Amino acid sequence: MNAEIRHEIFKRLAKSIPKPETELEYETPYQLLVAVVLSAQATDKGVNIATRPLFKKAPTPEKMVKLGLDGITEAVKTIGLFRTKAKNVLALSELLIEHHNSEVPNDREALEALPGVGRKTANVILNTIFGEPTIAVDTHIFRFANRTKIAPGKDVRAVEDKLVKVVPKDFIIDAHHLMILHGRYVCKARTPECFRCVINDLCEFKDKNL
Repeated sequence: MNAEIRHEIFKRLAKSIPKPETELEYETPYQLLVAVVLSAQATDKGVNIATRPLFKKAPTPEKMVKLGLDGITEAVKTIGLFRTKAKNVLALSELLIEHHNSEVPNDREALEALPGVGRKTANVILNTIFGEPTIAVDTHIFRFANRTKIAPGKDVRAVEDKLVKVVPKDFIIDAHHLMILHGRYVCKARTPECFRCVINDLCEFKDKNL
């Protein structure tokens, strides 16, 4: 796939998704960090249901620590792997207070040093909060990149590295959310809605659902 086609793909996606942003609900960088940690193997909708009351009780690292492990666990019990995630939320909140003045750091190494924060979560924070040209490859982006052949790869890191290289610079900041939202609502896993896809004629997916 050449650069001209890739540019046209993102141009069309941007036109069809005028506000490419996360569907996780948050008001501060800290709240987004907690929400993303909770979202592993869970839906954004499910996370939002849990975090709405949680963030009312504990909108800051200090109040989260004060809420304690039992309180956090109770608040997120509807989310998969909730016990481990509750421990991570408490621990990362403590580390933010102790080492980062309660602020979410704009640094990959510092982010990945926080409990429950891996490369994908760090990429989300760096991109969404700090406007860094990073791409967090989730299942939607992995599927999209391989189906369209815009950045095929056998694993998440391979796809991420290719996307960072080939996504047009004028779309690199929004590319993460453009691909996620398109993958979530159009380029679905089991029943891709190719018949209403804005890049149907540019996509190299062989088994199109027309």
